[in-house]
Amino acid sequence: MRDAVVTPEGDRIRWVELPGREPARVYVHGLGATSPAYFAATACHRSLIGHRSLLVDLMGHGLSDRPTHFDYTLESHADALAVALDEAGVAGAEVIAHSMGGSVAIVMAARHPRLVSRLVLADANLDPITPAPGAPGSGGIAAHSEQEFLRGGWEQVRDRAGAHWWATMRLAGREALYRSAVHLTRGTTPTMRELLMRLPVPRTFLFPEADGPFRGAEELRLSGVTVVPVAGCGHNMMLDNPDAFARVTAAALGS
Repeated sequence: MRDAVVTPEGDRIRWVELPGREPARVYVHGLGATSPAYFAATACHRSLIGHRSLLVDLMGHGLSDRPTHFDYTLESHADALAVALDEAGVAGAEVIAHSMGGSVAIVMAARHPRLVSRLVLADANLDPITPAPGAPGSGGIAAHSEQEFLRGGWEQVRDRAGAHWWATMRLAGREALYRSAVHLTRGTTPTMRELLMRLPVPRTFLFPEADGPFRGAEELRLSGVTVVPVAGCGHNMMLDNPDAFARVTAAALGS
């Protein structure tokens, strides 16, 4: 485990690092997750092993600090991650990012282009989401006020999430989880989809094949984004079908 101070108050982002050749590969988890748990099998897969790999936990999640003064916008997440990568001596990384982590990676690539040479996005959030009580994921969390969530709304989220997701979600700070969800549903201006289409680096977007045609896929393809279905999985494709996920990721990276 390694770490870097990323805020003026001394808060630290932490990551698990595997040695290997450059360019480095940076793995970024989704909301309420943690990269070592979600990406260990991917980073060590026979088709991907051998590169320096950083399995990073975003601010407020997993091994990283959980400050309550941090606002947890997508921009703040991206800037904090950029500071950590600078401290780690990373530049021109191949970034593999899931769900909210994909949104953060897009924003980081737009704001800190020297850090990213290639993006592989696993079912990343590209558009704003309308919060709704009882909805899964960020939409259900953001339907609460922060006070409601901290006072007990998190228990409803825990029960809907189930034991598997809650195993990592419980490691996140509650303010971090709530604010991250709220800002993920709000998205960015321009939207993450628009930012992605403007990026000059090679980009691949992976989605579960069972979800059917991906909305806006043709528009993404016309902007140079490769859109690839992944068989035998749901949203957590690296856990549901790790071999298929690793193979399509390796293909996207040219490995």
